[in-house]
Amino acid sequence: MDSLLVIDDNASLCEMLKLQLEESEGDRPGFQVETAGSAAEARARLAAIQPAFVLCDMRLPDGDGVDLLPELKVLAGDAPIVIMTAHADMETTIRAMKLGAFDYLQKPFDQDEVELVVLRALDLRRQSRRAAVLAVDTAAPQRVDDIVAESPQMKSIVKQIGKIAASRASVLIQGESGTGKELIARVIHTYSSDVPRPFVGINCSAIVDTLLESELFGHEKGAFTGAAQTKYGKFELAEDGTIFLDEIAEMSLPLQAKLLRVLQEREFERVGGVKRLPLRARIVAATNRDLAAEVRAERFREDLYQRLKVVTLELPALRERPADIPVLVQRLLGRIGDRLGKRVTRVPAELLGHLQALPWHGNVRELENTLTRAVVLAPGEVLVPELFPAIPAEPPVRSVVREESPQQLLSLAEAERRAILAAIAHTGGHKGRTCEILQISRPTLERKLQKYGLEVGEASRPTPPARPTRSAG
Repeated sequence: MDSLLVIDDNASLCEMLKLQLEESEGDRPGFQVETAGSAAEARARLAAIQPAFVLCDMRLPDGDGVDLLPELKVLAGDAPIVIMTAHADMETTIRAMKLGAFDYLQKPFDQDEVELVVLRALDLRRQSRRAAVLAVDTAAPQRVDDIVAESPQMKSIVKQIGKIAASRASVLIQGESGTGKELIARVIHTYSSDVPRPFVGINCSAIVDTLLESELFGHEKGAFTGAAQTKYGKFELAEDGTIFLDEIAEMSLPLQAKLLRVLQEREFERVGGVKRLPLRARIVAATNRDLAAEVRAERFREDLYQRLKVVTLELPALRERPADIPVLVQRLLGRIGDRLGKRVTRVPAELLGHLQALPWHGNVRELENTLTRAVVLAPGEVLVPELFPAIPAEPPVRSVVREESPQQLLSLAEAERRAILAAIAHTGGHKGRTCEILQISRPTLERKLQKYGLEVGEASRPTPPARPTRSAG
């Protein structure tokens, strides 16, 4: 709940405004209304709270409200300030507006007039803050349709997004680089509210640790050398939207401790400040590492891990969902064509089969880069295998498949099961090396062992030799 400060020595007026503004009205939520009867008391209240809005009387027992304006603007930050007066004159009005007042109210005023001024002032503050967010968040809202979900794995992810969006719980997204973690975070954000709210993202690995705290929480003017003015941090700019902490595993242990305290108390302070600011945004964190393993290695705090993983999404690698590749290729070619101004839309079915068989260690990002190179080099509107260095012009696999009878072919599931058994046998049951051979993550291996009902002990059983054909898993 936003706080609002009323500065007036008229106790009856303060009580009337308090009763009116603490109650929600239509689209306007209620405020936590604080009051001050003098300039000195106002300074003390502003040292303790960060109001969203200030109503200040023109005449105070220990000062003039207009003369107090410059000091109020420093103490109140970006909160709009409205002057109240029973003695309005043109010169005073001009002076107040020149010194930065948002508006003025002439006493006596009615409730509707107060409501109108408050709503206009808060709308201005909201637009100003979101203009600052635009430097970080320039993307259009992401919809579920932006996710390619032909495979069972991604259809399951979409279902989970629907459940997550109905809550404000913290979310941890884990997956290899290039699997689309930010896209998923943005889709969750889009469906979490019916009205537009800020989405503020920060890459924890792209900013040096000494500056990251200031980026997250902001800093006060003079907090350190070079802090020439107050800066709003990402947590403050996010308001009641979403904060996306990408590469959270790269955050240092000391900063992890500070983040944990913020999540526990739902409050934070700017660097060099003493005011407690509320945290209202949802936290969505992402990492390409196994955070449970990072905790065991004492590189990540277990208590912070527990706070972040209220809901966890495990994004599958692209090689684990080959059914999505044809649609992904179509979508990416459209995006690449718009960017390069070159139309390449035809992809032979044989080429799609080859693309589905490649390992794609860089996932969707690698696929997009590969397609971009192919579009640049394509002589016409058709992509051919020669444009892809990883694909032989005349792959022998196709000819082998044609010569085999259907009875000799394995199902995709059986081929995957045998490949897992062979890898376990080769490593003597060591799951870490098994994951390296199969080029999958540890959680993915555990899911597949459970899917096929396999135990590590089965590695000692005779395993039929794997047929040298490409697998789409």
